[in-house]
Amino acid sequence: MKKLQFLVIGKNQEILETLQRIIENNEGWQAEIQNDEALCYQYIKENHVDIVLLSSGLEEEFEKDIKLFCKNSGKEIKVIDHYGGGSGLLKNEVYSLFPNLQP
Repeated sequence: MKKLQFLVIGKNQEILETLQRIIENNEGWQAEIQNDEALCYQYIKENHVDIVLLSSGLEEEFEKDIKLFCKNSGKEIKVIDHYGGGSGLLKNEVYSLFPNLQP
């Protein structure tokens, strides 16, 4: 199974921790959570990231900036706007980006 590394960004710590648990309940999926937008850019530069998952509470300008940063990073980073909907929705969002992972 392909391993996926997530960077989950948002402002609500409880939601971030819940998303981390949901992500890591899938074999080969790992998540780093971050609620400080300023630290996200450096993390992406220094670490392998497959998916940046944007959660609730982020400013629109930051969302635009981080998407552009990921696109121009020279890495194959996918961005998901995720604002809830449960683990089934999250899996479908990931599978739409990586259809070969679908069971």
